[in-house]
Order: sequence, then structure tokens, then C-alpha cells
Amino acid sequence: MVLVQPQTNLNPLLFSDVKPGSSKSSLDATSSSPTKKKQIVVIIEEGKLPSLVQVNANMGSLNDLSEADDVFMKMGFNLEKDDQIPSDIVMSSKKCLDQHNIDLIPIDPSRPLIEQGPLDCVIHKLYGPDWMSQLLHFSSLNPDAPIIDPLDSIQRLHDRISMLQVVRNLKVSERNQVLDVPRQRFFSDSETMMKNSDDLIKKLGFPLIAKPLMADGSETSHKMYLVFDKEGLDKLESRMIIMQEFVNHGGVIFKVYVVGDFVKCVKRKSLPDIKEDKLVTLKGLLPFSQISNLEEKTDCGGGGEFDRVEMPPVDFVEEVAKAMKEETGISLLNFDVIRDARDANRYLIIDINYFPGYEKMPNYESVLTDFLLNSMEKNKSGDVSMVREHDDD
Repeated sequence: MVLVQPQTNLNPLLFSDVKPGSSKSSLDATSSSPTKKKQIVVIIEEGKLPSLVQVNANMGSLNDLSEADDVFMKMGFNLEKDDQIPSDIVMSSKKCLDQHNIDLIPIDPSRPLIEQGPLDCVIHKLYGPDWMSQLLHFSSLNPDAPIIDPLDSIQRLHDRISMLQVVRNLKVSERNQVLDVPRQRFFSDSETMMKNSDDLIKKLGFPLIAKPLMADGSETSHKMYLVFDKEGLDKLESRMIIMQEFVNHGGVIFKVYVVGDFVKCVKRKSLPDIKEDKLVTLKGLLPFSQISNLEEKTDCGGGGEFDRVEMPPVDFVEEVAKAMKEETGISLLNFDVIRDARDANRYLIIDINYFPGYEKMPNYESVLTDFLLNSMEKNKSGDVSMVREHDDD
């Protein structure tokens, strides 16, 4: 059980990553009256320790940070691939900080969480049993400090089997649109897969998508392949592998961003359709990193076709998003949806991500700020319980 309740009428905001070595990613300290102590928000993101160390080097120790009356931090959202945080991100972040009097304090994941503070809110993207233990310990001693989101709920999305089971559990009303997931098979290793390859091909056909079982954001979890024939299956050398059917979907994917009650659906270009006459010309397998080669071979993506693709019905997307939030207990997520090219009313969810890169979502700064402010206010008034008990499936 993770306790998530606000302490006072204080305002949180979000910090996701600060790029080391960038002058725009430094913290600026200013002075103010001690009576105007600002909210402290702690953000941890997996794999970002070097960035956090850089921040600490700029400002001194974390104890020094927690004693400061006014600390301002430029915030970034999954911008680790960029050399610098864009100036518009910096300026919009500063406006939010000025408006809501917010302190943003990164912590050192190598030190016990309970020793770093005082902390009024924790927004995290760090995983594992040690971190779970730290969150539970922190919550037991700080029951009024919100933790967003519950770690056990997040971990359901790190397994591509339990992830799609979430979709099967969604309670969505009967309507013209049908919600589904791709068919898939799990194999403990490639040798076992090859022993069962005839049955796999019979049930799922080609092409197939090969995915690691774990979807934890690691480099390995992103190593995926399109497999076109049995020779391609034989080239796979993996353990704990998911083989998933490929569904033609017009080369368009719909990415649905959820921030509390806010839902935004955008369309993006995706893998091109692979029709039977093209499939016979494709051999072996192709890493997702080389998908541009496939687009050339399939003559995908003509001109304004993408622009003419209709969006899914808004009420359908919002209903699915609400059900997703209720089923997972997660407030910050996105899920990827494709529309079956053979049936315009059949939608398949193929991926669910916790705390995605919101920088591609329009007006994400104000949306995230409003969510955190509203979450604190709702919990203060007792309108919403932020305590979640997760029962194993």
C-alpha cells in the first residue's frame, strides 16, 4: 500500500531531467522572506544520476538545497537526447515557477530517501525492490506527502504480458468502436520458439514483431524486430521474447497522453502496411532502427495521405483513457493505439508507458502544473483518495 496524501496548501511542479554541461540547465538561487517557504518536489528518473550529480555540483549539497528559502530550477521533460534545453522550455518553466512559487529538488538515488528532505511530494521514475522499500518507509513516516505514481502499479506496465492484460480488463461501454490487443505468444528463449515455430506461424502468420518481455525503458527493452519468414525467426537469438502479430494500420499510430483527467490524442507516422504481394519480397528480419529501409521497399507514405487520416472519436478515446487510469491507478501515462486497416472500427492498444515524454504534447507545461496543483487540492479536501492497494492478477 502506498500512501499519497498532501500536507499543506503548497504547490508542486515537475522536473524530469537537466542535461549535464549545459548552461541552461543550471539552478538559480534567489533570496526571499523565510515566511514564504516554497513547496519542495522531488523527481527521480531512472538512468539520470549523472544529471542529478551535475545539478548538485552546481548548487552544493542536497541539505543546502532543502534549507534554501527560494530555489528555482529550469525544468526539462525527457530531453536527455538534446544538447541543451530549448529556450522556450526554459522560459515557460520560469513563468510557471514565478506564478506558483515552487522549489524543485533532485535527490541522490544512492542515498536513503528518508534522509533527504524535508520533502512534500515525490514524483518518480525509478524502479526496483530497493526503491519500493524506500517509498514504503518514506510513506510510513510521511503519510501526508504525495507519491506519484504507485510503484506496484507502474511495474504492471513493465511486463508486455501484464501490460496487455490491463487492456483486457478495461470496462468500456458497448459501442461501434471495438477495443482489442494484438495476438501474441511468449517464449522463454529462441530455441523453444523454433521448436514451436510451425504452430506460431499457423496462428499468427507473417510478418511478426519480436519484442523483449520487459518494457522497463532499458536499452534492451527497445530492441525489436520485424520478422518476415522462418529464416528470420531462426536468426533471433533472444531470451524472454514476445512474438506479436503485425496488424496493418495505414502507417498511422495514435498516441494518447493522459495527465490526471486531461486526455490528448495525437497522430504520428508508424510502420507502413505490409501487404501479401510485398511480404513475399521481404526476407529474414529487420530491426526497428532500420524501418526507413522498409518504407522505401513498400513505397509507404504518400504526400498528404497522413494529413487526411481521421482521428478516433474523442468520446471513445476519453472513455478508454478514463478506464485505463482507473484500472492501473496511474495518473501520468500514455498508450499507443492503431486502427485495423481491415476494420475501421477496430482499435488495438499496442503499448502503455508510464510518465512518457510529454514535451511532444501541446501546452504540456501548463497541463502538468494544473494536474499537480489539482491533485494536491483534491487530496487536501478529501475528494480523492490517493491510497492504492494493488491486488495481484
